[in-house]
Amino acid sequence: MTEVVAALIWRGDRFLACQRPAHKARGLLWEFVGGKVEPGETKEEALRRECREELGIDLRVGQPFLEVVHTYPDLTIRLTVFHGEIETGEPQKLEHNDIRWVTVREMDELPFCPADEEILARLRTYDRQAEPSQ
Repeated sequence: MTEVVAALIWRGDRFLACQRPAHKARGLLWEFVGGKVEPGETKEEALRRECREELGIDLRVGQPFLEVVHTYPDLTIRLTVFHGEIETGEPQKLEHNDIRWVTVREMDELPFCPADEEILARLRTYDRQAEPSQ
């Protein structure tokens, strides 16, 4: 099983969605920023590294939002999604085809990776005001 991390980053009522590059597996599908945990890294360290590499931002990693196990034809992942807050920087398209701030209502207009479906389902009923402070 491959350990993967991702960040749920909010700006007002919108969260950051990233479109995968065309040449990668699941190309042009949308996802949350993140990637694989490398040997010797904690999940939080991996998420901070991925955010620097992919978006050019420094991320404060908060509490886990959801963990999902998903099997693709080529691999099985355990995806841990963390709440995240941008400490410094403005997201840039360093690796993605596109990045957007989207509302929960708008997210259904974007084709997300299959592993993200459970996360999207939780977002549809998620009350950010009820979440404990990070």
